[in-house]
Amino acid sequence: MSRIFLFADEAGCFNFSKAQNVSRYYIVCTAILPDCSIGIKLQELRRDLAWQGAPLGDYFHATTDRQEVRNAVFDVLANEKFTIQATMMEKSKAIPKVRVTEDRFYKIGWHFHFQNSSDAYLKAANEIMITVASIGTKKKRIAFEDSVRDVVKQKIRSDSWRVAFWPANTDPCLQIADYCTWAIQRKWESGGKDTRSYELIRDKITYEFDLWKHGDKHYY
Repeated sequence: MSRIFLFADEAGCFNFSKAQNVSRYYIVCTAILPDCSIGIKLQELRRDLAWQGAPLGDYFHATTDRQEVRNAVFDVLANEKFTIQATMMEKSKAIPKVRVTEDRFYKIGWHFHFQNSSDAYLKAANEIMITVASIGTKKKRIAFEDSVRDVVKQKIRSDSWRVAFWPANTDPCLQIADYCTWAIQRKWESGGKDTRSYELIRDKITYEFDLWKHGDKHYY
């Protein structure tokens, strides 16, 4: 029986206003892996980088890693077989009832992402293990987790799936999702001007969709 592994992360904030350091987009991103052997390679990379005296944090995290570390991580990712899917939500186009609460907005993103990007890999396996990077306070995490489970339950009618919510530092494969999400975010938030990291993973992206591309009304 075949099993595939989906690792998910997000980028952006829940601040719905035009202000400094507020993201334009909220992004849901997934990485689909046939197995988790790449996680072992990332652990080996950390040991190699530590031996070389590279400036490492507690785990690979694209936002805070130094460029030399990012380069090394992307070098590993470039030689591995996995696919990436991303859904972009331009927050100013979200109608008020969609963003009435953070967990509702989060669930909308997951609903459309999973609905539109999942058919190909759901048909390719008998089982799917979904691991999502946990975010927010304990109370918020519960709401977010319930949202994802509800979305997956609607899409996958059988008992062939499991969902786990772990901090990104607990699984190197979640750090793959982090790096891919960050690269895609840099492209979209810059209006296509910062694509240095995006180009390194472009060939792995099978789905990249601007959810409200055709909307022309902005609510703030």
